[in-house]
Amino acid sequence: MAYLFLLAAIAAEVVGTSLLKATHGFTRPWPTLGLAVAYLTAFGLLSLAVRDIPVGVAYAMWSGLGTAAIVAIGAAFLGEPLSVAKVVGVGLVIAGVVVLNLGGLH
Repeated sequence: MAYLFLLAAIAAEVVGTSLLKATHGFTRPWPTLGLAVAYLTAFGLLSLAVRDIPVGVAYAMWSGLGTAAIVAIGAAFLGEPLSVAKVVGVGLVIAGVVVLNLGGLH
């Protein structure tokens, strides 16, 4: 169940971060409210996940997989360029998350 909380936390964080540009510096109320709700949801779910997942592993997964998802969303929907360096960087982030998880299996 902890990993379901973590996946939901990642999804909520991705939604919040996706709304960040639409807030126009927190001057647009509805996107700003959506961002705040998404981030509060993400942190609440993350706090439930770390009851059973080590905080270092949970945070690495939350931030790393969220970063990878945001890069993909930026490239697919926001017109952000996707370079070889970005792809390699995201691959390294994902590899790091995998290594952290494997290290926790001793």
